[in-house]
Amino acid sequence: MCFEKGEEHCPLKDDRDVLIEKMMASDGAVFASPNYSFQVSAIMKTFLDRLGFACHRPSLFGKTFASIFTQGFYGGDKIVDYLDFVAGGLGFNTVKGSCLTALEPMTQKEQHKIDRVRAGQAVRYYARQEKPGYPVPMLFKLMIFRMGRTITRLELDDSSRDYTYYVDKGWLDSDYFNPTHLGVLKKGAGKHFDSVFASMTRARYK
Repeated sequence: MCFEKGEEHCPLKDDRDVLIEKMMASDGAVFASPNYSFQVSAIMKTFLDRLGFACHRPSLFGKTFASIFTQGFYGGDKIVDYLDFVAGGLGFNTVKGSCLTALEPMTQKEQHKIDRVRAGQAVRYYARQEKPGYPVPMLFKLMIFRMGRTITRLELDDSSRDYTYYVDKGWLDSDYFNPTHLGVLKKGAGKHFDSVFASMTRARYK
Protein backbone atom coordinates (compact mmCIF):
# COMPACT_ATOMS: atom_id res chain seq x y z
CA MET A 1 0.00 0.00 0.00
CA CYS A 2 2.83 2.40 0.87
CA PHE A 3 4.53 1.76 -2.45
CA GLU A 4 1.44 1.86 -4.65
CA LYS A 5 -0.85 4.46 -3.10
CA GLY A 6 1.35 6.30 -0.62
CA GLU A 7 2.48 5.88 2.94
CA GLU A 8 -0.52 7.81 4.25
CA HIS A 9 -2.67 4.80 3.25
CA CYS A 10 -0.60 2.31 5.23
CA PRO A 11 -2.95 0.05 7.26
CA LEU A 12 -0.27 -0.55 9.94
CA LYS A 13 -0.64 1.98 12.73
CA ASP A 14 2.47 2.19 14.88
CA ASP A 15 5.06 4.83 15.78
CA ARG A 16 6.81 4.80 12.39
CA ASP A 17 5.28 8.10 11.31
CA VAL A 18 6.20 9.71 14.64
CA LEU A 19 9.83 8.75 14.04
CA ILE A 20 9.70 10.02 10.45
CA GLU A 21 8.33 13.35 11.68
CA LYS A 22 11.16 13.59 14.21
CA MET A 23 13.76 12.94 11.50
CA MET A 24 12.17 15.45 9.15
CA ALA A 25 12.25 18.11 11.91
CA SER A 26 15.89 17.41 12.82
CA ASP A 27 19.27 18.36 11.37
CA GLY A 28 20.29 14.72 11.36
CA ALA A 29 19.90 11.29 12.88
CA VAL A 30 21.99 8.59 14.51
CA PHE A 31 20.87 4.96 14.27
CA ALA A 32 22.29 2.53 16.84
CA SER A 33 21.99 -1.23 17.18
CA PRO A 34 23.79 -4.23 18.63
CA ASN A 35 25.26 -6.77 16.24
CA TYR A 36 22.71 -9.60 16.29
CA SER A 37 23.72 -12.60 14.17
CA PHE A 38 25.82 -10.32 11.94
CA GLN A 39 22.96 -7.93 11.20
CA VAL A 40 20.99 -5.11 12.78
CA SER A 41 18.56 -5.99 15.55
CA ALA A 42 15.08 -7.21 14.63
CA ILE A 43 13.39 -3.99 15.69
CA MET A 44 15.84 -1.90 13.64
CA LYS A 45 15.28 -4.10 10.59
CA THR A 46 11.52 -3.78 11.04
CA PHE A 47 11.85 0.00 11.07
CA LEU A 48 14.02 -0.04 7.94
CA ASP A 49 11.50 -2.29 6.18
CA ARG A 50 8.71 0.10 7.19
CA LEU A 51 10.76 2.83 5.45
CA GLY A 52 11.01 0.82 2.24
CA PHE A 53 8.81 3.28 0.33
CA ALA A 54 11.22 6.11 1.24
CA CYS A 55 14.02 4.42 -0.69
CA HIS A 56 11.82 4.93 -3.76
CA ARG A 57 10.76 8.40 -2.66
CA PRO A 58 13.65 9.81 -0.58
CA SER A 59 13.02 12.96 1.43
CA LEU A 60 15.80 13.28 4.02
CA PHE A 61 18.14 15.40 1.93
CA GLY A 62 20.35 17.94 3.65
CA LYS A 63 20.38 15.96 6.91
CA THR A 64 23.39 14.22 8.43
CA PHE A 65 23.40 10.52 9.30
CA ALA A 66 25.67 8.30 11.34
CA SER A 67 25.38 4.76 12.69
CA ILE A 68 26.78 3.09 15.80
CA PHE A 69 27.01 -0.66 16.41
CA THR A 70 28.10 -2.58 19.47
CA GLN A 71 29.43 -6.11 19.49
CA GLY A 72 31.43 -8.62 21.45
CA PHE A 73 33.60 -10.08 18.70
CA TYR A 74 33.42 -9.30 14.98
CA GLY A 75 31.27 -8.74 11.86
CA GLY A 76 29.95 -5.27 12.64
CA ASP A 77 31.89 -3.42 9.95
CA LYS A 78 29.73 -5.03 7.28
CA ILE A 79 26.61 -3.94 9.17
CA VAL A 80 27.95 -0.38 9.21
CA ASP A 81 28.37 -0.52 5.42
CA TYR A 82 24.83 -1.85 5.03
CA LEU A 83 23.17 0.80 7.16
CA ASP A 84 25.23 3.63 5.65
CA PHE A 85 24.11 2.44 2.20
CA VAL A 86 20.44 2.41 3.26
CA ALA A 87 20.79 5.90 4.76
CA GLY A 88 22.19 7.20 1.47
CA GLY A 89 19.16 5.76 -0.28
CA LEU A 90 16.90 7.67 2.09
CA GLY A 91 18.64 10.92 1.12
CA PHE A 92 20.92 11.47 4.12
CA ASN A 93 24.43 12.89 3.92
CA THR A 94 26.18 9.93 5.47
CA VAL A 95 29.11 9.99 7.87
CA LYS A 96 30.95 6.70 8.14
CA GLY A 97 29.50 4.68 11.01
CA SER A 98 31.35 3.13 13.94
CA CYS A 99 31.49 -0.37 15.37
CA LEU A 100 32.37 -0.59 19.06
CA THR A 101 33.86 -3.92 20.16
CA ALA A 102 34.18 -5.01 23.81
CA LEU A 103 33.27 -7.83 26.17
CA GLU A 104 31.74 -7.71 29.63
CA PRO A 105 33.27 -6.81 31.98
CA MET A 106 34.84 -4.10 29.80
CA THR A 107 38.55 -3.47 30.28
CA GLN A 108 39.96 0.01 30.71
CA LYS A 109 41.80 -0.36 27.41
CA GLU A 110 38.54 -1.22 25.61
CA GLN A 111 36.77 1.73 27.23
CA HIS A 112 39.50 4.16 26.14
CA LYS A 113 39.34 2.84 22.57
CA ILE A 114 35.56 3.21 22.48
CA ASP A 115 35.81 6.75 23.82
CA ARG A 116 38.29 7.67 21.07
CA VAL A 117 36.12 6.16 18.35
CA ARG A 118 32.99 7.94 19.59
CA ALA A 119 34.79 11.27 19.90
CA GLY A 120 36.17 10.95 16.37
CA GLN A 121 32.77 10.13 14.98
CA ALA A 122 31.21 13.12 16.76
CA VAL A 123 33.82 15.42 15.21
CA ARG A 124 33.12 14.02 11.73
CA TYR A 125 29.37 14.27 12.27
CA TYR A 126 29.39 17.94 13.20
CA ALA A 127 31.98 18.74 10.53
CA ARG A 128 29.60 17.29 7.94
CA GLN A 129 26.78 19.47 9.24
CA GLU A 130 28.94 22.53 8.63
CA LYS A 131 29.32 21.66 4.95
CA PRO A 132 26.70 22.45 2.26
CA GLY A 133 23.57 20.35 2.75
CA TYR A 134 23.29 19.52 -0.94
CA PRO A 135 26.69 18.35 -2.19
CA VAL A 136 27.43 17.59 -5.82
CA PRO A 137 26.62 13.88 -6.23
CA MET A 138 29.24 11.26 -6.92
CA LEU A 139 28.85 9.42 -10.21
CA PHE A 140 27.33 6.36 -8.51
CA LYS A 141 24.59 8.43 -6.85
CA LEU A 142 23.97 10.31 -10.08
CA MET A 143 23.61 6.96 -11.88
CA ILE A 144 21.11 5.70 -9.28
CA PHE A 145 18.99 8.85 -9.66
CA ARG A 146 18.98 8.68 -13.45
CA MET A 147 18.11 4.98 -13.38
CA GLY A 148 15.16 5.52 -11.03
CA ARG A 149 13.93 8.51 -12.99
CA THR A 150 14.14 6.74 -16.35
CA ILE A 151 12.26 3.70 -15.07
CA THR A 152 9.65 5.95 -13.44
CA ARG A 153 9.16 7.96 -16.62
CA LEU A 154 8.94 4.97 -18.99
CA GLU A 155 7.16 2.35 -16.90
CA LEU A 156 4.81 4.28 -14.58
CA ASP A 157 2.01 6.81 -14.91
CA ASP A 158 -0.04 9.06 -12.64
CA SER A 159 -1.74 6.03 -11.09
CA SER A 160 1.58 5.32 -9.33
CA ARG A 161 2.61 7.19 -6.18
CA ASP A 162 6.26 7.00 -7.24
CA TYR A 163 5.41 8.76 -10.51
CA THR A 164 3.37 11.55 -8.93
CA TYR A 165 6.10 12.02 -6.31
CA TYR A 166 8.71 12.53 -9.04
CA VAL A 167 6.38 14.94 -10.82
CA ASP A 168 5.65 16.91 -7.63
CA LYS A 169 9.37 17.20 -6.87
CA GLY A 170 10.22 18.22 -10.44
CA TRP A 171 12.61 15.27 -10.70
CA LEU A 172 11.50 14.18 -14.16
CA ASP A 173 13.28 17.25 -15.54
CA SER A 174 15.99 17.96 -12.95
CA ASP A 175 19.67 17.02 -13.01
CA TYR A 176 19.49 15.37 -9.60
CA PHE A 177 17.32 14.88 -6.51
CA ASN A 178 18.26 18.22 -4.98
CA PRO A 179 19.52 21.58 -6.26
CA THR A 180 23.12 21.18 -7.34
CA HIS A 181 25.50 22.23 -10.08
CA LEU A 182 26.80 19.49 -12.33
CA GLY A 183 29.99 20.12 -14.22
CA VAL A 184 30.42 19.28 -17.90
CA LEU A 185 31.67 15.75 -17.14
CA LYS A 186 28.75 14.85 -14.88
CA LYS A 187 26.19 16.45 -17.19
CA GLY A 188 27.53 14.27 -19.97
CA ALA A 189 27.55 11.22 -17.70
CA GLY A 190 23.94 11.94 -16.71
CA LYS A 191 22.82 11.99 -20.33
CA HIS A 192 24.71 8.76 -20.94
CA PHE A 193 22.99 7.10 -17.98
CA ASP A 194 19.61 8.30 -19.30
CA SER A 195 20.30 6.72 -22.69
CA VAL A 196 21.58 3.43 -21.27
CA PHE A 197 18.71 2.91 -18.84
CA ALA A 198 16.12 3.95 -21.44
CA SER A 199 17.50 1.31 -23.82
CA MET A 200 17.51 -1.32 -21.07
CA THR A 201 13.94 -0.48 -20.05
CA ARG A 202 12.60 -0.60 -23.60
CA ALA A 203 14.44 -3.88 -24.26
CA ARG A 204 12.36 -5.54 -21.53
CA TYR A 205 9.23 -5.19 -23.68
CA LYS A 206 10.64 -6.38 -26.99
